[in-house]
Amino acid sequence: MDRTVNTTIDKELCNGCGLCVEVCSHDTISIQDGIACVTGEESSNCDHCSAACPNLAIRVECVDSSMSEFNTFEADGKWLPHGRYDIRGLVNLMQSRRSCRNFLEKPVERSKIEDLVKIGITAPSGTNCQMWTFTILPDRQTVDTLGESIAKFYKNINGLASKFWIRSSLKLFGKPELSWYYENYFESVKKGIDDWEKNGKDPLFHGATAVIIVGSKKEASCPAEDALLATQNILLAAHSMGLGTCLVGFVVNAMKKDKSICRHVNIPDNETPYAVIAMGYPDEKYVHVTGRKPVEMRYFAV
Repeated sequence: MDRTVNTTIDKELCNGCGLCVEVCSHDTISIQDGIACVTGEESSNCDHCSAACPNLAIRVECVDSSMSEFNTFEADGKWLPHGRYDIRGLVNLMQSRRSCRNFLEKPVERSKIEDLVKIGITAPSGTNCQMWTFTILPDRQTVDTLGESIAKFYKNINGLASKFWIRSSLKLFGKPELSWYYENYFESVKKGIDDWEKNGKDPLFHGATAVIIVGSKKEASCPAEDALLATQNILLAAHSMGLGTCLVGFVVNAMKKDKSICRHVNIPDNETPYAVIAMGYPDEKYVHVTGRKPVEMRYFAV
């Protein structure tokens, strides 16, 4: 993990208030002779110190300000205090976001896709490593290319699963996965492949005109969590932008098992995909939000 100190302090602007010290998680800054000074040997480069400074005296050099500049809207750079956002509006957005499986042929503007990635990286990440990765398939042609690779993968899996002796032998040696796949997915996957190859239907991406693959580098401290937190940001922001989205788990599973699929879309071997977001302009609408199944809330008390 890169903990290089990139923090600089303008001593002419610093008033020695100490707010930066209070929010620093790595003791990078301390107050010396009434002025904030960089005294630590490590930094998480989280930029908390800069955000807390009332006089704009602190800068974390590795933070790229362009990542907070958007193509399709102007962001408000002021910090929103705790409790100052409309919780009803937030919950309404969350409940209104649905998985979209009907898309218009209209392409998604690259400016919107790039803004969605920037919104994605506002999510937290383990030890602030920010080692998430984003691979963009910007048009229907590239989406179809990925679809062909996925269809080939599952066609091979179905070929193996169709053979009783292979399923039985693996199960006998403590590997029941292929039998489980055969019982739960074989027929639906077979139908999906037939629809793709014979009828031109798209059972994976549902006609989406763009895809974002969210992954993480393997050396990240919490790679899966980081990628999925960024993914949720993208899903909610896409809805706000007028786009529909759908997570495609079958594609993630195939990419994790067959690295050649990752390489086909320029994902290097040191990255793992955790979410595949199909997106486009939706060709569906709803009248009401929907509910969820009951959830168990478990308390622990001493």
